[in-house]
Amino acid sequence: MAAPSFLGWDFSTQQLKVIAIDEHLRVIYEDNVNFDKDLPEFKTQGGAHVHGDRLTVTSPVLMWVKALDMILEKMKSSGFNFSQVRALSGAGQQHGSVYWKKGSIQILKNASPKLPLHQALKACFAISDSPIWMDSSTASQCSALENAVGGAQRLANITGSRAYERFTGNQIAKIYNQNPEVYAQTERISLVSSFAASLFLGAYAPIDYSDGSGMNLLQIWDKSWSASCLDACAPELVEKLGNPVPSHSVLGSISPYYIQRYGFSPDCKIVAFTGDNPASLAGMRLEEGDIAISLGTSDTLFLWIREPTPALEGHILCNPVDSQTYMALLCFKNGSLMRERIRNECASGSWDEFSKALSSTVAGNNGNLGFYFDVMEITPEAVGVHRFNSDNQKVLNFPKEVEIRALIEGQFMAKRIHAEKLGYKVRLVAETNVPLADVVKLAPEPRLAVTPTAGAEELYHPLLKRYAELEQKVIYNPTSSCLAK
Repeated sequence: MAAPSFLGWDFSTQQLKVIAIDEHLRVIYEDNVNFDKDLPEFKTQGGAHVHGDRLTVTSPVLMWVKALDMILEKMKSSGFNFSQVRALSGAGQQHGSVYWKKGSIQILKNASPKLPLHQALKACFAISDSPIWMDSSTASQCSALENAVGGAQRLANITGSRAYERFTGNQIAKIYNQNPEVYAQTERISLVSSFAASLFLGAYAPIDYSDGSGMNLLQIWDKSWSASCLDACAPELVEKLGNPVPSHSVLGSISPYYIQRYGFSPDCKIVAFTGDNPASLAGMRLEEGDIAISLGTSDTLFLWIREPTPALEGHILCNPVDSQTYMALLCFKNGSLMRERIRNECASGSWDEFSKALSSTVAGNNGNLGFYFDVMEITPEAVGVHRFNSDNQKVLNFPKEVEIRALIEGQFMAKRIHAEKLGYKVRLVAETNVPLADVVKLAPEPRLAVTPTAGAEELYHPLLKRYAELEQKVIYNPTSSCLAK
């Protein structure tokens, strides 16, 4: 008898990916469909359509459904044993939304196994192209929402975030404002994650607490929709959203469609899907007090917090692993590209030379601090390169080795300062690059990677205070909540 297996699905921006594991967490199958390459008929670039205003960004709903058809057929052709799948779950790109047309629930429930799902559901969507997280066209809706509830900080206190253009509530408000007839035709609004779960469930899957926290609509403290936020966005919204559920909820058994078409067991369970960022926290198996740092084009911090303090920067979301706690998300746009530019200018394009220069300077950089924002930063809203000497005087340049340390120390001090603003207390770091880890001595008890030098906290504490004060001098527009994020 074949061993039980479990499926995980990732409905991301550029591809749909599946992974199958056995009871021992060993990967037994994985595959993907790239939207641009494998589904060229939808004419996407990077899985999306950027509209003429350069602000509106959408993705075709049926592209996601057809990708699911394709990957399931590939699995079937390979001989994958669907009957041994005990449960499945997954993740979706955060903030994106899908608008189910009235009457679609019956089509979804009774889809014919003789047809690919994208054909069965082709008439089910009130909007054929879903707004996604890359969209930044809802500035007026953001302002209206913040004004309706008493300001940006008040909205953050309710929902975990100030108004952001990509957040789902503001996208819903735009659709209601510009296309009220389309909104009236809509009987259910799903996030990408709950939409994906709905495809497997054969019914409208509820939005989970964690992904629902990225909508500017959910009261994160009692896990219910905020009436004031809903009313500010569109009428009758609570009926269209349904009741949210814990992220680890078992929603039910798989739809008969998959039993008949692919041979799934009727006992296969569907566990609530969540957003890609919450899924990352769960997948990295973070625990209370942990930090995970993703150093990429943008740098992202994932934090597990019990008693968060919502702020105007960053996001507080319900924790997908433990509904009684929270996760914080901080994104810094000037990440690896910023580091690479300084490497090219100050270390001849060599990471080895960069590391040597970093090691040649003293911790604390003799009081020299820098802010390096080649593009408009998210946290904080600032742009440009700003250098300060030990007397807090602005200077035009630093020696190359001082520039390198100012960049790295500045980036990590910013991460710590803004994490603490959100209520983070215990300081743990995850970083394996040794020269960078040497800088992350501003964490006194790192659990995962590095051992700090003695006195690191005493050294960096006054620098952190100075950095936070100087940051206020370089902020571009601290009152704006509607810059493109």
